[in-house]
Amino acid sequence: HREREEKGTFEYEMVSLGYNYRLSDVQCALGISQLKKLPGWLDRRESIARSYDAHFAKDPNVTPLSVNEGVRHAYHLYVIKLAESIRRLGVFRSLRAEGIAVNVHYMPVHLHPFYQSRFKTHEGMCPVAERVSATILSLPMFAGLTEEQHARVTETVSRVVQTGAG
Repeated sequence: HREREEKGTFEYEMVSLGYNYRLSDVQCALGISQLKKLPGWLDRRESIARSYDAHFAKDPNVTPLSVNEGVRHAYHLYVIKLAESIRRLGVFRSLRAEGIAVNVHYMPVHLHPFYQSRFKTHEGMCPVAERVSATILSLPMFAGLTEEQHARVTETVSRVVQTGAG
C-alpha cells in the first residue's frame, strides 16, 4: 500500500501467493468483548495451576513445570513432567480411557517432517529436548474447569501414575 502511494499509482504485483489473515468486523467485535473477560480467565487459570502445583508437590512421579519469579503465566497449557521411569503412552491411554482429556504438546521442532526435510534435522540432535519431550503431558486447563473436575483430574493422574499404568 505504501509503495503504491509513494509511486502515485494503483498498480501492484503479486510475486508469491500467501494467506489473507484479516478478521471480519464481527470477529473483531467478538474479540473485543472477550478481552473484557481476560483478567478473570487468567485469575481462574492461575488458581487452577496453584491447585495442581499443590497437589503434585506431594507426588514423586509428577513434577509441574516451574515458572520464574516475577513472571505472570497465562497457563494456556498446564504441563507436568513424569518421572523418566513412567511410560507416558500408558499413562496417556489410561487417562483418556477414564475420560481425562490429557494431551501431549509439543514434540521437539527438529523432529517434525518439515524441518527434517528442509534442514536435515534428525533424532539425536537435541538430546535434552528429546528426553524431556518424552516425559511431558498436558492436563486439562481452562477457566471453566470446576473444582470437582479438577479434583477428578488430580486424583486420577496420581492413581494412574502410582499404579504403574504407565
